[in-house]
Amino acid sequence: MKKLYLQLRARIEAAGFWPRGWVARGACYSLAFAIGLFVLQMILELFAPSWADSLGGWVKFLLFGAALLGCVVAFRSLKRKVLWRLRNRLIVTYVFIGVIPAVLLIAMAFITIYLFAGQFASFVVTSEINSQLRSMQAANAAVSSELAGRLEKGEAPTAASLAGLKKRERAWERRQVCAWHGSRLLPLNNMAQSDSVSYPDFFNNDKNEYANAVQQGLPFKEIVRDKGALYLRATSVFVVGPEKLTVVTSEPLDQNLMANIAANLGEITLYAAGIGQDNDGQKQTALGPKSRVTVSVGTEKEKKGIVFSDAKPGSASVREEQALRPTFTVGSLAAPSGMMDREITFGTPLPVVDWKTGERERVGALLVQVNTRPSVLYSHLFAALGDIARGVEYLLLAILIIFGVIELVALIIGARMTRTVTGAVAHLYNATKHVDHGDFSHRIPVKSADQLAQLSLSFNSMTESIEKLILEQKEKQRLEGELAIAQEVQAQLFPREVSQLESLEVHGFCRPARTVSGDYYDFLTASSHKLILAVGDISGKGISAALLMATIHSAVRAYSVESLPQMREPVAVGAGSAAGRVMAVWPEGIEISPGALLGLLNHQLYESTPPEKYATLFLGIYDGRTHKLTYSNGGHLPPILIGSDGAVRRLEAGGTVVGLFENCTYDEGCVQMHPGEIFLAYSDGVTEPENEFGEFGEERLIELVSANRNLPLLQISQTVTSAVDDWIGDNEQPDDITLVLARAR
Repeated sequence: MKKLYLQLRARIEAAGFWPRGWVARGACYSLAFAIGLFVLQMILELFAPSWADSLGGWVKFLLFGAALLGCVVAFRSLKRKVLWRLRNRLIVTYVFIGVIPAVLLIAMAFITIYLFAGQFASFVVTSEINSQLRSMQAANAAVSSELAGRLEKGEAPTAASLAGLKKRERAWERRQVCAWHGSRLLPLNNMAQSDSVSYPDFFNNDKNEYANAVQQGLPFKEIVRDKGALYLRATSVFVVGPEKLTVVTSEPLDQNLMANIAANLGEITLYAAGIGQDNDGQKQTALGPKSRVTVSVGTEKEKKGIVFSDAKPGSASVREEQALRPTFTVGSLAAPSGMMDREITFGTPLPVVDWKTGERERVGALLVQVNTRPSVLYSHLFAALGDIARGVEYLLLAILIIFGVIELVALIIGARMTRTVTGAVAHLYNATKHVDHGDFSHRIPVKSADQLAQLSLSFNSMTESIEKLILEQKEKQRLEGELAIAQEVQAQLFPREVSQLESLEVHGFCRPARTVSGDYYDFLTASSHKLILAVGDISGKGISAALLMATIHSAVRAYSVESLPQMREPVAVGAGSAAGRVMAVWPEGIEISPGALLGLLNHQLYESTPPEKYATLFLGIYDGRTHKLTYSNGGHLPPILIGSDGAVRRLEAGGTVVGLFENCTYDEGCVQMHPGEIFLAYSDGVTEPENEFGEFGEERLIELVSANRNLPLLQISQTVTSAVDDWIGDNEQPDDITLVLARAR
């Protein structure tokens, strides 16, 4: 079972669907619990329905939680996949910075234009209604003045101006004028009196705002509701004698009036509370002024809209609601002049005053809905400008074109800049993949002169440096391998087994400052009782010094032992022969002259090496029968003989360095070595190391050897090298350390 689970999990993980974060695990757990509870609910419905109903809420809650967490996981996954590439990240950034604000601005502009257009259409309607009211008020004021003058003169209350208005203006055919002197209705000649207009009793109420305004001489011109019908009414009040003269002009707010307004505007629908037409065409009952207004949005064909209810807000009783139905619809919608000439529908409420009480009804008791087009509103807006409107239109069109071109150029520039950024990053990413595979020869193409180009150049410089470093590392490894081989070869050159004489014990030590050494020492057995001691130091360090050391080693051995011809006569060395530098045949072998040997080595090195290459070399031949040391020193640090009593003798006879000058001669010296006397030869790597106290020095070396003269030569050598190491400390060894010791017996 466990194996099957692991296999299933491996497959799900390979497909990338295994939940890893706590959000994903929470979504899975919530979904699993929801499924479990749903199954339990299905089972409980068979046995305990009440319990099953209680589980339904938990199932929905868990499903909602799982869906919410799943959306979070899906959003994170989509964000990782989409925003991984820099190009997509920049696009998303541009969308949030540029596109979304632009879309919001455009949407806000369209909404503003729509609201402005709708409000302008409503303004046209309301301004026409107000114009009618002002016309009625002006005529009403003229009639009131005429009646007041007749009453003051005691004449019959007639208004001849009304007959003239009726003949000149068709609108006065529908208007009614009533006058009261006090509470008495005045019979106006030439005008039909209407009993539908009642006296405004609220003018006598001092608490009414309209009554106070009229008493102050302000006119009353409003839309009123009287006996369930809507009217435009204007009222004037004058004091004539002890009574007030009240003149009221009324015009029905009906289809004829609104049709004149809608003639050049569009379609106008009037919605009124309690005034409308049922399906059978009968008028509905009007609601009272205290009716509550609620809103129900629907299509025009459904004829739904604002709903009025007689119940008070918060009442627990059942509310009787009545819709704000359309009273009538007049006018027709003009044909569109273009694709952008869309339909605009906007409604605005109109204030309504109850004629009986003088109170203003709540907002929404009367609503005018205008259905028009922008082209119609445009003609109304610029009707007074004439030809200037065409210029304004062209100007706005030019501004639109300029803005469009600017937006297009900005889009092109943004796309090109985005491509340069993403292209540079893509090149860098591909270059890192080459580097990851070990290809340091790949270079990024650079075609610009910006910061990204400098970054690409820096990357190219880095890979070039790494490529050179790798080549240098390979070369270094090759050289180290060759140096290791050279070290092994050089180690073979130093004497490993020394044939000790009965009267002389010897020991040599050399430690290179680097891998190979430029110092040289050797012990050569010339016969059963003769031993050649050689100590040298090559100029420079490293491979060149080691090669020259090997050359000297081979030459010394060749000239001294193997290939030197047997000679019975004196042999000249170089151009200036040195008398006495002879080699004679002994019964045991060849008699060797150290000075002649140094002359031969000098001639060979001078001819075969560069001028700056030379060596210091000490050669000595110890005769075990006579205990004499015959030597010649070619520019090396003079070896020292330290007696048992502490006396010091320096072996200085010889000449200059070997290989630097042509035709050099080398003197020889001969010393008698007493039993217990120590021969000490060394290189400058022993005496010249420095620290804050100065050089190690020759005196310290002599004191150290003298103090340990009775120890074996190996221990004396170890003591000296340890002292030198302590003197150097943590610093790097500056030069090769070579030490040759010999003690007479």
